[in-house]
Amino acid sequence: MILHFKSFKSLAVVTILTSLLAGCGNAPDNTSSADSADTGSGGNNTTASQSLVDQVKAEGKIKVGTDATYAPFEFVEDGKIVGYGAEILAEVVKDLGVTLEQPDTPFTGILPGLDAGKFDIVATSMTITPKRQENYLFTVPIAEGTAAVMKHKGDDSIQTVDDLNGKIVGVLINSGPVDALKKYNEGLKANGGGFKEMKEYVSYPDAYQDLAAKRVDAVVQALPAMSQLVKSRPDTFEIVGTIGDPTYLAWMVRKEDTDMQQYLNRVIIGLKDSGKLAEMQKQWFGFEMEVPEEMYSIQD
Repeated sequence: MILHFKSFKSLAVVTILTSLLAGCGNAPDNTSSADSADTGSGGNNTTASQSLVDQVKAEGKIKVGTDATYAPFEFVEDGKIVGYGAEILAEVVKDLGVTLEQPDTPFTGILPGLDAGKFDIVATSMTITPKRQENYLFTVPIAEGTAAVMKHKGDDSIQTVDDLNGKIVGVLINSGPVDALKKYNEGLKANGGGFKEMKEYVSYPDAYQDLAAKRVDAVVQALPAMSQLVKSRPDTFEIVGTIGDPTYLAWMVRKEDTDMQQYLNRVIIGLKDSGKLAEMQKQWFGFEMEVPEEMYSIQD
């Protein structure tokens, strides 16, 4: 199954829900986005005479910032970081011929760690936004990340996303879906409506807990990750629909590290061209994601 986000909305939701009924894989429900605050680019430990890729090879290790609470992209299982993103990263590490240093880092520390030179790259699924592009370089996309709305199963007061009027809606603070949610709420307000409250959380598990307890009416998150939660808890949660334009998820490097960006792009594009990326997507999500071809020609 190929999932097309370019013509998403209700058709894509039906496609996702069909995939959910098929039930592929069991992912833990402790999902939390690593879409962290946009703190801006900072220091780099790369010398002027040595590119970051060369430095990583010389040191024999790559230091990676990851928030491993975002199943099925990155999560901890049996003491190891696993998932879709982890498999892509394993290909990068193998190609570089180095070892991996990847501490599980709270999402609030991901970009500050990159700025300070603690990490060489951020390999956790970040929504590509214009604001972030001002301060960082993104790789080509590794997945689609359109914002979706999830409700408590059986809540008949929410049939479509338009029914969020007067509701309490949860979202991860500073995450990619925040902008889409704010824009959607502005549209509701322009027509005399609007959310009762937009409640921001420091982790998605906290938001899920409140939704399960009916302390919030809905939660907004990237659809691929949300679909896994619904698969694991179909009696508790239900996907309503999507909001905003199609968006995509990628990894990040500092502005000056163009060599590393281009290197990562080559690896990811190679995985796509070989069909391995699609295989990984089917394994971890149960469907293949289609990103516009032109986005896979970006090299800087």
